[in-house]
Amino acid sequence: MDAPNSDPIPIPIDLFVSKKHEGHKNGDSCFVDSNGDTIYKVNRRSSSQSSSGNRVLRDAAGTPLISMHRDHKGSWQCYKGDGESKDLIFRVQRTKNTLTRTELEVFFVAENKEDSTPDLEVKGFPFRRACTIYKGNDIVAQTSLMYKLNQIFVKRDKFRLTIFPGSIDHALIVASVVIFLHG
Repeated sequence: MDAPNSDPIPIPIDLFVSKKHEGHKNGDSCFVDSNGDTIYKVNRRSSSQSSSGNRVLRDAAGTPLISMHRDHKGSWQCYKGDGESKDLIFRVQRTKNTLTRTELEVFFVAENKEDSTPDLEVKGFPFRRACTIYKGNDIVAQTSLMYKLNQIFVKRDKFRLTIFPGSIDHALIVASVVIFLHG
């Protein structure tokens, strides 16, 4: 008889997103796990030379992971760390922006990459806090509002991000969601 396969079964990861989380400044978004432990924080960039649209994604310890900068055309440039090194990781372009629907294309930066096809696509409805992130035809992550039984009006200040198993860094997915909501 063969030994059972001991490879772990990949499961989706849920992060809960809120601006009103204990211990965090008002206005900062916080991504927590199912235990309520902070995984990521997003702050507005406090530098005087940056515009109000810029954001910094930090880990639970406060270390800057990705600095997101919106340019004057509405595109985003995302840099490693606090953005001081100008080490570009990816860029985001808006392809559709209507009152109800937004679509973004995410292009990872590589030295030898000249392909104009996006690495990720983000499609959804920012007002409903609902989007789906695709890599090709595969769903990488989804967001949805937190519905409760017998609740007529659904609050938009807290929602869920489900990240499906795969090879994409979770911080890149979180940064894409932040840009989708603020972009």
